[in-house]
Parts: sequence; structure tokens; C-alpha cells
Amino acid sequence: MNPQSPKRKAAALRYEGDKAAAPKVTAAGKGYVADNIIAKAEAANVPIQEDSTLVELLAELNINETIPEELYQAVAEVFAFVYRADRKL
Repeated sequence: MNPQSPKRKAAALRYEGDKAAAPKVTAAGKGYVADNIIAKAEAANVPIQEDSTLVELLAELNINETIPEELYQAVAEVFAFVYRADRKL
């Protein structure tokens, strides 16, 4: 997909297990905003996983909103991916 495509979407999550029961959406957007989210993640060496269906669902949530229980499994898979990628580094 073209990185400048207005159809490109992205979402960022944060999980602080000692402070919250579930991850929260910290950023979400499309087009330029999505490109910015991805660029910041890359600059911080944060692993990126592409899952357009999950991004669509996360984009419906408000910023700082805890993810609903229905998304726990999908988000757990994303965090497992991130932890595996971190271990490789």
C-alpha cells in the first residue's frame, strides 16, 4: 500500500498492567495521521503489526478508552507479536 494513501489507517495501544486491567487506545487515525503514528513507532523502534480489521475496530474507540472485552484476544495476539519482536532485538 502507498505510504501516503489516504486509506492507510493506524492505531496505537498502551498497556500498563500495574495501572489498568486492559490496554487503551493512545492514537488512531487515517491518511497523514496514520503515517505520523507509524513514523513515530518506527523512530522509537516499536514493532508494527498490520491488521486492517483490528485497526478498523480500534479506530471506533476514543483516545484513552480501554479496549472492550471482545477485542482482548486480538489485542493479546498483537502484544505477543510485540514481545517476540522485542526479544529478537
